[in-house]
Amino acid sequence: MRRLPLVFLIAVLAANPARAFFDDKEARRQISDLQIQTEARFDQQAKAQLELAAQIQRQAEEIARLRGQIETLSYELEQARKRQQDFYLDLDSRLRKLEPQPITAAPAEADPAAGAKAAIAADPAAESRAYDAALELFKGGKYKESAAAFAAFVGQHPDGALAPNAQYWLGNAWYAQRNCTKAIEAQSQVVSRYPASDKAPDALLAIATCQTELGNRKGAIRSLETVLEKYPAAPAAAKARERLKKN
Repeated sequence: MRRLPLVFLIAVLAANPARAFFDDKEARRQISDLQIQTEARFDQQAKAQLELAAQIQRQAEEIARLRGQIETLSYELEQARKRQQDFYLDLDSRLRKLEPQPITAAPAEADPAAGAKAAIAADPAAESRAYDAALELFKGGKYKESAAAFAAFVGQHPDGALAPNAQYWLGNAWYAQRNCTKAIEAQSQVVSRYPASDKAPDALLAIATCQTELGNRKGAIRSLETVLEKYPAAPAAAKARERLKKN
């Protein structure tokens, strides 16, 4: 009977190395599996990072492309605005050459100084020179000086034949200085004071342009609709109709 515990002990000791061997093999297998899983996750993360980097690069290229388009469109818009401005300047000069130049005598005045002032104000040639001088300032890009000259002209010749034109170009001079508020005020004077002038519908178009730039879409639509209502036969009506379609 004493031999039984001894035999049991020997059997246990003999079994331990095998168990240790299998435990070590299992551990290595688990470590290998964990390593494979870790490497797979790293590969997935690396792939995701590469895809993200590629997406960021594509977005950067798209942004650069859109920025280039915006710059191109801005340049083309500015060039179109300048061409339209030059067209109106040329048209204005051509129309003025066709206008008759009446000769009026200066009224007699008891006050010589007042008489001289009235003679200057009633002199069509002096009026034309003053208008041309203001227009030349505008053509030369001196918009601030041009605005002052046109404002002085309208103040001195409010009822003259060139007053509506001067008031219109006063609005354009303010617009060229990127002051839409002043431009709208000036062009509104064309519409209210000289509604029968050929410049009135053009002034409404200019007002609509400024209202659009100021974010007043409803006001711009009303101005364009006014062109169609009051001046349906004017050249500006076609432009107003086209712009209303876009809105």
